[in-house]
Amino acid sequence: MPLERIWEYREDVLYPDLFGRSEDAIFPLTLEDFAAIRPEHVDPRWLHLGVMAFAPTARRPSWLYVTSGGSTPWETAPEDYDPNDYSWLGIELVIEAHEQAGWPIRVLRRLLAWQVLVFHGAYGDVPGLACDACVPLGGPIDGGQSALHFALIARPRHYPASVRLESGRFDFLHVVGISESERAYANVHGSARLAEKLALAEAFAVTDPTRAPLA
Repeated sequence: MPLERIWEYREDVLYPDLFGRSEDAIFPLTLEDFAAIRPEHVDPRWLHLGVMAFAPTARRPSWLYVTSGGSTPWETAPEDYDPNDYSWLGIELVIEAHEQAGWPIRVLRRLLAWQVLVFHGAYGDVPGLACDACVPLGGPIDGGQSALHFALIARPRHYPASVRLESGRFDFLHVVGISESERAYANVHGSARLAEKLALAEAFAVTDPTRAPLA
């Protein structure tokens, strides 16, 4: 079936070509990730979305985590596929870490679930995730003592920003953990300036939850 063919291409061909060898497991979204709405309002198809983990490569020393499912054309018939339009949500999210960990998976699942709900009108006219946005995470990014309580949504620099599938295109959005003071800096100077400042401090594109906020 076309939907399964698109899914398999993304996970078995596209992602390995871009990111290298993946771990065998995929970490699917759960009802807890959709806690903002009642369980009976969760479309069972949304629980097929998940996060994949990719080990470091010769070109990338970090662990990379990427969502899979945000670009699956769940609600579009094959005869209506448009390669020039976005495929479903039109995004997949990426975060990198120095070590293999559970927090990147939790962060990406929650962000993807939030984007699904926004897409389906659960929050009214609230805008969805987009480049240059600074998104509150509701607590430390690692669930512990990290000073990074927000996520900067950035355009990737070291892998393609946009990819085309049979069902349409999608954008990769790169997630970087930031502090409250860094979010305030972005509000004044712009997210692009913050991204440059993080890069100079070697805090972009890999998130280190133990780092101190930039002055």
